Amino acid sequence: MTLTLEPDDTALGSASEPTGPVGTARRGRRRIPWSSVGLVAALLVAWELIGRFAFDSSAVMPPPSAVADELTSRFGTYTVHIRSTTSAAAWGWLWGNAIAVCIGIIAVIFPFLESWAMRIAVAVTSLPIIALGPIFQVTLDGNGPKIALAALSVILTTLVGTIVGLTSVDQTNLDLVRALGGSRWDQMRRVRFRAALPPFFAALRISAPAAVLGAIIGEFLGRVETGLGVALVNAQRNVQTDRVWAIALLATALAGIGYAAIALVGRRLTPWVESEVGT
Repeated sequence: MTLTLEPDDTALGSASEPTGPVGTARRGRRRIPWSSVGLVAALLVAWELIGRFAFDSSAVMPPPSAVADELTSRFGTYTVHIRSTTSAAAWGWLWGNAIAVCIGIIAVIFPFLESWAMRIAVAVTSLPIIALGPIFQVTLDGNGPKIALAALSVILTTLVGTIVGLTSVDQTNLDLVRALGGSRWDQMRRVRFRAALPPFFAALRISAPAAVLGAIIGEFLGRVETGLGVALVNAQRNVQTDRVWAIALLATALAGIGYAAIALVGRRLTPWVESEVGT
């Protein structure tokens, strides 16, 4: 018997795109978050004043103007480090999420494995990275330790998001697939995958900054010549405060770009979520 069930948007709890003037206005221009813009501007002004007057002699907190000058004057030297950290974080993010998704799907198809999968993931993630780093350095070559630490940093988050998404399905839809002769895999690909997209992309967003952090920690441990972590350690040793702050801002921006990029992709692939929130 061939199963020809198509997912029902209404049964899955998703709302169609609104039409008419309301839908046009909702899909139109987005409001500029002026309150957030004003808060950022106020923080920058406060930072500039504190850096110039309160910490002028100690140089513990350079003003943002000095940090910006450091970035613009030496940005060419930072590009190599940015590319190295981005590459390691991206590969770790891909590997970690792939492993988490595979484990999550298996755990949902075979429910008796779910508790064991979660326990193992929590136990592995709870291990201190500082202790795992030297082990990865001995067993892996090149950028392997950085990629492994980045992957380890994202597994638990994506695993939880995958399992939560795949199990947050209306039982009526699962019963319908079963009544039509569908298997557990048919339930997975025709019902669960679509329902899992919003929690899954939420986990992917959170895992992007975690992957960047894992890659930078891997660079702290040595055996690599490029990366934001390497540049940060060198700046600390040379007491280059402006450069330390500049590298910290670059790492923050890199994590933020990853988060925003995944959020944009998730918004494009799950338009019904935004429609439900707006109604």
